Amino acid sequence: MGKKLDITQIKDAVLKKYAEVSHSAEGKFNYPTAKKGAQMLGYELSIIESMTDEVLESFCGVGNPFTLGVINLGEAVLDVGCGAGFDLINAVHLTGPTGMVYGIDITPEMVEKARKNLRHIGMGNSQVRVAGSESIPYDDRAFDVVISNGVLNLSPFKEKSFQEIYRVLRPGGRLQFADIVLKKELPADVAGSLEAWSD
Repeated sequence: MGKKLDITQIKDAVLKKYAEVSHSAEGKFNYPTAKKGAQMLGYELSIIESMTDEVLESFCGVGNPFTLGVINLGEAVLDVGCGAGFDLINAVHLTGPTGMVYGIDITPEMVEKARKNLRHIGMGNSQVRVAGSESIPYDDRAFDVVISNGVLNLSPFKEKSFQEIYRVLRPGGRLQFADIVLKKELPADVAGSLEAWSD
């Protein structure tokens, strides 16, 4: 029987893994990452080609939240679990100079890298903060769209995360997220694995 993990162990494992991913996602996941992963997930080729290696090397998304709906010029977008900024940069291109794009991530190394990547390409209408999905540091009804890519599965408090997302969305706002979803209960040894929690 697998051991029961506490919340601190899970958070520490996630922080450790994604601090490493902030340098490179290579070999850390059982699916394609970086530029190849983005291409396979159907991101617009011109956007991928415009990304620097520093942005692409940490990309480990599991889907493409931009295929779920149109992001309009001038909208306010929040990226929950923004990583090194790949989806943030996509959102900034879509919202244009009158939009605003915010990102949160629990990993300080990822936040610092996202800030650096956004500065490098001169995108001023964006902001990135260290924060988790269970406690989003923004006002009620602040966003038109919340996006997320392979992050909500990492939280042991999924219901609280969805409550927070609902709180910060404006009436008629949209949640566009890609994630890993269980179709059946995990075996005890997998459910008790820190590697599984941080994957």
